[in-house]
Amino acid sequence: MDWRRRVADRFREVNGEQPMTAADDAYVSAQFVVLDALCAASGRDPDGVRRLMLDRRLPLPGYLRSDGAEMVPADLFALAERAGGLDALPGWFVGRWADPARGAAEWDAYLSGRYVCLRSVTPESIRRKDELTAAIGAAPAEPDAGSAAWLDRLHALVDELDALEPAFTGYDRLRFGGPTSRDTCVDAVRARYPRVSAPTGR
Repeated sequence: MDWRRRVADRFREVNGEQPMTAADDAYVSAQFVVLDALCAASGRDPDGVRRLMLDRRLPLPGYLRSDGAEMVPADLFALAERAGGLDALPGWFVGRWADPARGAAEWDAYLSGRYVCLRSVTPESIRRKDELTAAIGAAPAEPDAGSAAWLDRLHALVDELDALEPAFTGYDRLRFGGPTSRDTCVDAVRARYPRVSAPTGR
């Protein structure tokens, strides 16, 4: 069985047939690791891991580099270890949400491999990203919008989101069909509401 090909086929079913440019390849090579290399470093069988991906027990690769390399986060196995093993992982993951339906939806999203919007994908970081993007989106309607205190709060939210999210790459904007959350909630907000420099004394 060609498990690599089957993972690539599943990846394209999820993400479509988007091209990876040289810039995309450079980005993912800096941010992610090759599955085979990660398995070699951790003493795991790459085809065994691919089967786990296809069986929806581990997430799919975040990217397929243009040379076909399956690019995964360096902490791919960390959540399963934290949960007490692969068998315990689904229930542990879903249980991090008060609403089981929301937890199940997030589990499906996690398994898709498309949570490349976070430097480290955990239930806590997923929830915090949602909280931050909602708060940033709602900020212009707050009663004190435009004040110095409001601007400080807004930039604190943006800075926290900035720390959670990587830079993204052009491929992401193609497969997600538009701007990323970094584009809309970090870069655009900083451009529209720049920080006010403190006055300098004489």
